[in-house]
Amino acid sequence: MSTDVRAVRSWVAQKLGHQCRQPELFVAALTHRSFGGKHNERLEFLGDAVLSLVVAQWLYEAYPDADEGLLSRYRSHLVNGETLADLATELGIGDRLSLGGGELKSGGFRRRSILADALEALLGALYLDGGAEVARGCIVRLLGTRVALLSELVALKDAKTRLQEWLQGQGLALPAYTVEAVTGEPHAQLFKVRCEVAAFGLVTHGEGPSRRRAEQLAAEQAYVRLTPTPSPSDQR
Repeated sequence: MSTDVRAVRSWVAQKLGHQCRQPELFVAALTHRSFGGKHNERLEFLGDAVLSLVVAQWLYEAYPDADEGLLSRYRSHLVNGETLADLATELGIGDRLSLGGGELKSGGFRRRSILADALEALLGALYLDGGAEVARGCIVRLLGTRVALLSELVALKDAKTRLQEWLQGQGLALPAYTVEAVTGEPHAQLFKVRCEVAAFGLVTHGEGPSRRRAEQLAAEQAYVRLTPTPSPSDQR
C-alpha cells in the first residue's frame, strides 16, 4: 500500500532520485480514486501539462532542424499512454498503488491506463514538491534513451503509415487487418492481428495489449519484408 508515508518517501528517493519534502503529495499520486480519500486525478492533470511542456522544449532544443510535424510526432511518441505505461512498469509503480477492492480484484495494478495516469501524477507531485527543474531532471532521466533513439523510431512515421504509403507508391492495394483472437481478462487482454498484403501473397501477425499495437507490429513485419535494405554503396 502506498499510504505508508515512510515507505513512499524511500521509494521516491530510490526510483525518482528526489528527497520529498511533502510526502503526502506522493501518497496522493499513488492513490487511485477507487481507494477513496485524496486521490491522484488532480496531480495527473498537472503532471500531464508539465510533461508536455518539458518534452516540447527538450525536442525544440535537441532537434533544431525538425519542422512542427516531426516535432509533434516525436512528442506523441514520448508522451503517449503506451510509453508512459512502459515507464511506469519499469519503475514498479503498480506495486506501490493504493487501489479499491474492485480494482485490486480485477488487476488494476497492471492496467496500463492506471499506470500511465499514476506516472503523470507523480510528475505533478515532483513539480509541486521540488519545482520545475526537479521535474525536468526526472523526465530527462526517464526519457533520455528514448529521445536518443527518436530519429530511428519515429522519423519515418509509424509502421502502418509507412506500409500504406509504400504500397500506394507502388500503385497497390492497401493491406487488410483482421483480429484473429482476443485472449485474457478484460484488464490484461492480448490481441492477435493478421496483416495481409494481397498483391504479394504476404501475411504477417502481430500480438499486443491493444488492437492498435498488434496492428503496428504486424505492419512493421510486413514493411521490413517488402522493402529492400539499402546496401553500403547506396548509403554513400
